[in-house]
Amino acid sequence: MNKSYSIIALLTITLLSSCELAGDIFKAGAYTGIIIVVIIIALIIWILSKFRGRG
Repeated sequence: MNKSYSIIALLTITLLSSCELAGDIFKAGAYTGIIIVVIIIALIIWILSKFRGRG
């Protein structure tokens, strides 16, 4: 249970500055922003699948 609290805390801290991050990404260009967002989503899915595989 302690791991899930750590993950929730990490996600909360990460998502607090998400609006600023999104603005900076899309300033770099729409295609670059789309690629970065897809990579981040893929990493999140991969990390979640690793945790579910252990459970």
